[in-house]
Amino acid sequence: MSGPDDVSQTDLAATDSPNDTLILHPGRRGLLQGAALGGTLAMLGGMRNAMAAPDGPFPAHPKWRFVFVNHVTTNPFFTPTQYGMQDAAALLGCGTQWTGSVTSDVGQMVSSMNSAIAAKASAIAVSIIDPHAFNDPVQRALEAGIPVFSYNADAPTGSGNKRLAYIGQDLYQAGVKMGERIVSMIDSGPVALFIATPGQLNIQPRLDGASDVIKKSGKAITIDVVATGATVNEEISKVKSYYLGHQHVKGMFAVDGGTTEGIAETMDQYDLASKGVHGGGFDLLPRTLELIKKGAMDFTIDQQPYIQGFYTVVEMFTFLASGGLVGPADVNTGLKFVTKENVDPYLTTSTRYEGKSSQAQIVPHSGLIAG
Repeated sequence: MSGPDDVSQTDLAATDSPNDTLILHPGRRGLLQGAALGGTLAMLGGMRNAMAAPDGPFPAHPKWRFVFVNHVTTNPFFTPTQYGMQDAAALLGCGTQWTGSVTSDVGQMVSSMNSAIAAKASAIAVSIIDPHAFNDPVQRALEAGIPVFSYNADAPTGSGNKRLAYIGQDLYQAGVKMGERIVSMIDSGPVALFIATPGQLNIQPRLDGASDVIKKSGKAITIDVVATGATVNEEISKVKSYYLGHQHVKGMFAVDGGTTEGIAETMDQYDLASKGVHGGGFDLLPRTLELIKKGAMDFTIDQQPYIQGFYTVVEMFTFLASGGLVGPADVNTGLKFVTKENVDPYLTTSTRYEGKSSQAQIVPHSGLIAG
């Protein structure tokens, strides 16, 4: 897969202007509303000013640097997120940095946040995968005048985390929708729910939502919860091992992208769809889509990772440009079931929006727009 490099503690070149003193701004006006945070521009002292194009919508501003702290920096799911981050930053004349952990190590992520605070980042976006570990660095960033947003995973209500807004899928409701799909296909018997890293807030709420729906359905469905690990190869191996030891299973479903690919591979290898076994999960890894088209698996769920990067940068920019008067606001990046009936456009186009191409392009739309 062609994609952006994983970069730690350096700016991504794709968002760097060839001339730091001349940046064009064909950007859009801020659309978000929310609470202001005073003093957010205090950390900008000493930065070189940029010069806006005469017809641009924004005046000259520093080349703000937005730091994204991620939990699985090399996972292919986040390739389109990085493209969205880069594209919005290039549009608005800003720089970005992609850092964090490869293996969902919370300590490494907190260390990356501390480094961003010490380096006086203009704004920080963090995937809050732990309910409490990020409270202190978020608070310290805000006290230093650095706005903090969460993306992809959010702190639970009541956790005390003071991040300004969340940009990502409503994870529990996504799990609810998957659970409803499961009980519509299966009447009884064992169902496996796979999760890469149990307890982490980017995926645990989905498992909780699906489990709640299944339990409340009244159907004689039993649930096995299976942990698979943080890397795609590990996840695929765990799914195959589970099936070989539980060949009476009626359905296998995952709440993360790598494990979803593992389910698709396993169902294809053992021709499980023809045996009445159902399967599904999340995200748009190419092999998952190919096997849905083949009929090996029922569905996957698109959470639009590109806009998790793009919209987060827009919120950061509008917050800084307005001195905190505009934004922040929570953004639900949505849910879409991808099945054999609607998978073709995902397979016939290769774009930055789904992470399959690094090329910037406008993709013509064909057919009706679903309401």
